[in-house]
Amino acid sequence: MATMTDFRVENLTKSVGDKTVFSQLNFIIHPLDRIGLIGVNGTGKTTLLDVISGKLGFDGDNSPFFGRNDFKIEYLTQDPQFDGELSIMDAILSDDLPQMQAIKRYEQALLNLTQDATNAKLQEQLSQIEAQMTAIEAWEVENQVKTVLSKLKLPDLTAQIKNLSGGQKRRVQLAQALLNPADLLLLDEPTNHLDVATIAWLENYIKNSRQTVLFITHDRYFLDNLATRIFELDNGNLIEYQGNYQDYLQQKAENDERESAQQHKNKQLYKQELAWIRKSPQARATKQQARIDRFEDIKKDVQSITTSDDLSINVATSRIGKKVINFDHVTFAYDAEKQILNDFNLIVQNTDRIGIVGNNGTGKSTLLNLISGNLTPDLGVVEIGETIKIGYFSQQIRGLDESKRVINFLQEVADNAQTASGESISVVNLLEQFLFPRTTHGTLIEKLSGGEKKRLYLLKILLQQPNVLLLDEPTNDLDIATLTVLENFIQHYQGVVITVSHDRYFLDKVAKKLLVFDQGAITEVHKLYSDYLADKLSDEKVVAKAETKPVVREKVVEKRRMSYAEKQEWATIEDDISELEETIASIETEMAENGADFTKLGELQASLDEQNADLLAKYERYEYLSEF
Repeated sequence: MATMTDFRVENLTKSVGDKTVFSQLNFIIHPLDRIGLIGVNGTGKTTLLDVISGKLGFDGDNSPFFGRNDFKIEYLTQDPQFDGELSIMDAILSDDLPQMQAIKRYEQALLNLTQDATNAKLQEQLSQIEAQMTAIEAWEVENQVKTVLSKLKLPDLTAQIKNLSGGQKRRVQLAQALLNPADLLLLDEPTNHLDVATIAWLENYIKNSRQTVLFITHDRYFLDNLATRIFELDNGNLIEYQGNYQDYLQQKAENDERESAQQHKNKQLYKQELAWIRKSPQARATKQQARIDRFEDIKKDVQSITTSDDLSINVATSRIGKKVINFDHVTFAYDAEKQILNDFNLIVQNTDRIGIVGNNGTGKSTLLNLISGNLTPDLGVVEIGETIKIGYFSQQIRGLDESKRVINFLQEVADNAQTASGESISVVNLLEQFLFPRTTHGTLIEKLSGGEKKRLYLLKILLQQPNVLLLDEPTNDLDIATLTVLENFIQHYQGVVITVSHDRYFLDKVAKKLLVFDQGAITEVHKLYSDYLADKLSDEKVVAKAETKPVVREKVVEKRRMSYAEKQEWATIEDDISELEETIASIETEMAENGADFTKLGELQASLDEQNADLLAKYERYEYLSEF
């Protein structure tokens, strides 16, 4: 494939029905750009990807796209469409490249020989295909294919698409997008249906594959770790920011500083968000050298930022008593082979912020349904306090009459809401705080995007003033701006929050305690989700390296001042961090230069993982020592 040139877009306009989604957009995608596309739901992010990919047309007769005539685009959509009769292998690998054709023949020949191992004809056929693979250098591609399929946890490659779950079909489409060469890779919410470990692998894969990517995501850690530029769609216009999510927040805060006093709330919101992500658990693992040098500046920035109650949706909650929720020896199973809870006990306090985490199918949503009363325990009792009023934001929207208009749907609950201070706030103002401008209040619900419907559904629940809020995967289909508003609301919320989520960023911000569902056991963990994941990864590495001797953990003793050894460590730790970051940068450069050598890449990746683990340990020591 020829070297990629710039992909230019000039005066791109798109209307859907009587609505102009965006107008006169102009931008350039440079080779190796990794561009995060963000914006409130309904602003046209997916529509823009559809138009760029050719799935949808554009307004006007003249093409707004300028690039090579053979410019190739791969597109991961939110709703994968496949021929159900195809196997996973046939669906993933394009016949455009001879290497892909050879891999298909090789896999089929290998399967045939497995079923008839003594067949001399099949043995000879496999040998011939292996020789062809060698001649066209297809083994490295085959190794890459196997790695991607393994990391995405896809089943037998001969399995038919029609027999896969929705999540598996989505991962098949992701594998298809990653493996087939393209000048531009379009990804619409690529982290959906992926666990945390797979998301981390995907970040590294995209970075090391040297691909040009335009992607939509609500996963702000993924956005921060991957993006080199940010495109924001806002009211039909596209605004460009250089850098990642932190850089975007910095520039938004600076821009808002120059706006009128009416923008005060947004200005403070972006500054708070910037301060949080700078000091978040993920930041400790991903800081670049420039950020190391600015540790003290960052501390000053954080200290100078004040929070304000008017940043959140300040809706009052019903009074909450001391008794909230009590699981007393609860057992629940869907059938004899799928037991979810066994003699489970839990006391929920009236100030709790609980995150529920674990693999799919382990019973996280079941716990919420037992609290809400949608399910009944087989044994034991779920006691709910007399003052408790539950608001349940489920994965599936319930009771959303799409023939109604936005404001009428909320006015069925109330024309006004009470704030925590006892003041009255109108539904109109509440809609505006939750990112529905007045021009949308008369819109039919059926015309809203999926994310806008979920946002409206959530607002109706909050308007009912619950004092216990159950959230089941609330970040799915919600845009970053809405999540930021929701997180700020939760931080000022006077009730209990229990949320099921895979979103590391969201959980780090809202959950003070975790319930971890793992292999039939439920463990209570008092730490941030990113810290829990880092400790889990560290423990897994220790177990992998251990031979016969047990791991002896030193008892941590609280100290009021540094020991002599710690003072010596403090004197050199910033130099140690600098050296590690230089080593990591060198490895990443070498990986970029050896993009086609998968054997070498494997060795470099192992070295990179080891250096990153050492760097994370150094950051943790830095923060520990800096407190003295």
